[in-house]
Amino acid sequence: MKTVLVVGATGLIGSHVVQAAQTRVRVLQAAYSQAPLRVDITSTDSLRSLLARAGKVDAIICTAGKARFAPWDSVRDEDWAHALANKLMGQINLVRFGAASIRPGGAITLTTGTLAHQPMTGSTIIASVNAALEAFVRAAALEIGNHVRINAVSPGWLSETLEALGMDPADGLPASEAAKIYLRQIEQGEAGTIAIAAKTPRPH
Repeated sequence: MKTVLVVGATGLIGSHVVQAAQTRVRVLQAAYSQAPLRVDITSTDSLRSLLARAGKVDAIICTAGKARFAPWDSVRDEDWAHALANKLMGQINLVRFGAASIRPGGAITLTTGTLAHQPMTGSTIIASVNAALEAFVRAAALEIGNHVRINAVSPGWLSETLEALGMDPADGLPASEAAKIYLRQIEQGEAGTIAIAAKTPRPH
C-alpha cells in the first residue's frame, strides 16, 4: 500500500483530504497541533524532523500555510513576514527537504489560491504569496525533473468558509470536492501544473 504524508491534516481541506485518501492509501497525518505528527512549517528543523520520522513516502500533500487578510493602510511588517515565513517558505522548504523522501514517480502537491489571479481588497499579502508559490511550482518542476512531480492545487472559496462568513455556501466548492482534486494531483497531475479547485460560476 502506498503512503501519503498530509501536512496540515487537521485543517478544513486537510481533514477532507485525509478522509478521502484513507480509503486507498496509508495516510500519515501532520499538523501544528492535534495530529499524530507535529510540525511547525516555519521551522526548518521541525520540517527536517517530520520528514525523518515519516521516512520514505509516495507523496506529500501540503494544505498548511497561513497568510493574513489586511487592508492596505493597516498592513504591518509583521503581516508580510508571517505570510512569507509560513505559507510561502514553509511550503518551499517542504519541497526542498522533502523531495528526497519521495519514492520514484511520486509527487508533492502544494496549496496556492485563486486570489493569485483574482485578487480582492485586503488580499495583497495572500495574492502575492499565492502567485509566488505558483511560480515556484513551475520552476521547481523544471529543476527537479520527473523523479518527483511538483504541482499544486489552487482553491477558491469553499462552501464551508462562505457559510461560516454568513454568505451563500452554494457559491463555493465543498471541501470534500476540493480534496478529490488534491488526490488527482498526486496520482496523475503533471509536474508544474496548478489545478483549480473552485466552483464554476453559475450562468447569469
